[in-house]
Formats: sequence, C-alpha cells, structure tokens
Amino acid sequence: MLIDRLGPVLERLGLLAFGFRVYQWVGRLDPRVYFRNRPYRPSPDGIAMPPGRLLMAVAGSAEIAVYLDGGQLAARSIRDILQRNQIEMGDLRAILDFGCGCGRVLRFWKDLAGTELHGTDYNPELTTWCARHLSFARIGTNQLAPPTSYPASRFDLVYALSVFTHLPESAQMAWMSEFHRILRPGGLLLLSLHGAHYISRLNEPERRQFLAGDLVTRYDYSAGTNLCNVFHPEAYVRNRLSGDFEVVDFIPEGARGNPCQDAWLFRRRRVG
Repeated sequence: MLIDRLGPVLERLGLLAFGFRVYQWVGRLDPRVYFRNRPYRPSPDGIAMPPGRLLMAVAGSAEIAVYLDGGQLAARSIRDILQRNQIEMGDLRAILDFGCGCGRVLRFWKDLAGTELHGTDYNPELTTWCARHLSFARIGTNQLAPPTSYPASRFDLVYALSVFTHLPESAQMAWMSEFHRILRPGGLLLLSLHGAHYISRLNEPERRQFLAGDLVTRYDYSAGTNLCNVFHPEAYVRNRLSGDFEVVDFIPEGARGNPCQDAWLFRRRRVG
C-alpha cells in the first residue's frame, strides 16, 4: 500500500497526518465519484446512500460498490460464523454494531424481525446519517474510550469489524472490559483483526515482533482513524486480548467483507 511505503518518510518530516488528510480529501473530491454518489440516492434495498465524504471516512474509498458489496459480504459472514457455531441471528434479542460507520453492515439487518438493533460510532457525522436513514435501528454516539451509555448485560451480540485494527492496545483492553459489561452472560463478541496474512506489510522489526506473539501498532497517535494500523498475532489474541472471554471460534482470513482479516468469536463466560 502507498501509506506503507511513504508513511515512514512522511513521519520523519512531520507530515504524515497532513498527508493522510490530503489523501482522504482527494478521494472525496474526485468529481467522477461526487456526481455518481449523491447523498440521498436510493439503493436496491430502498435505503439512501451515504455521501462520498462519509464513505471515504469509513472505508478509504468513495466507491458505492465497495460500500454495498463489502457490507453485504460482511453481513453474510457474520451469519455464517454464527451458524457454524449453531447460533441463529433470529434467536438473538439485541445486537450492537460497534463502529457502525455509515451503516455499511447495519443496513443489511433491516428485515431481521424480532431482534433489537443498535449501532454506535465515535464520529457524530456518521451516526447522524445513520439515525436519519436507518430508522429500524437505535443509533448512539460513543467516545474514543469507554464507557458507553448502555446498561450492563444489554446485548446478546456485539460485533466490531475492523475497529480494533485502528486502536492501540490500551484502548482495546478498555473496550474489551466494556464489551464484557454490556454483554449478557453467555453473550457473544465478534471481532475482525489484521492477522498473519498481513505479515508482508510489516518491516523487519515489526515482523519479528509479530512472530514473537506481540501486538504491532503503527501511528497510535492517530487512534480511531484509518492511519492507525494494528496487527494481531493469534497467540496475542488467545493469551492477552481474550481476557475474561472464552474463545469460541477463530477463522484465519475469515472476516469476509473485511478482506483477509481474521474472524474471532468470543463468549462472555457465564457466572458460576
């Protein structure tokens, strides 16, 4: 990726954050994208399409196909991972899309009858759009660090797709504790993470760190943005990140819709 090659140079010059902002603006101001991507253009599901600036902020691309196709694939992947573990989406009473962005995945649950749907994100522009256009879900706004406003034991499933891939370790640990609080005993947590597939993107010191089972974090001062990138060895997830959760399933490169990311399914241990 371009940022992998230019990042260290721009960082030494003190221009990395500025360069990343320029990259995002170039994408969202491309006239070919802008005129194809009007804010309230309907899609086949009858829900409006987000404007290009929101797509760029979430996915690093303002292309509608990237947003819709990736979201649909991610939604199918969630269903498949649950079914692989004898869990049906329709049996879940309350679901939280943590880091819902502009509804990339959440929009595909609109026909999930009998399940209470929630989404939250720390970007208020994204959650404002969701609240306006995804009327079937309850939308909230969180801060970069916990807690949320949700009561304890609120959800049967929390999923966070490509969220921990952009948060440093201290923030991840804090959010794991918060997820444990808001999940019911026996509740499920699904994460997508950068795993072994991404070793080729690492420099030599980072590769040694990853292979030793340690978390690799780039540009942690940009936490919560696509500039911050985090890479999770399997051993780290099992031995440290999982904490008070039981690992239910691990599918290398199994988070479809989040290309080549690993899928991890955890369960909050039941009391007693």
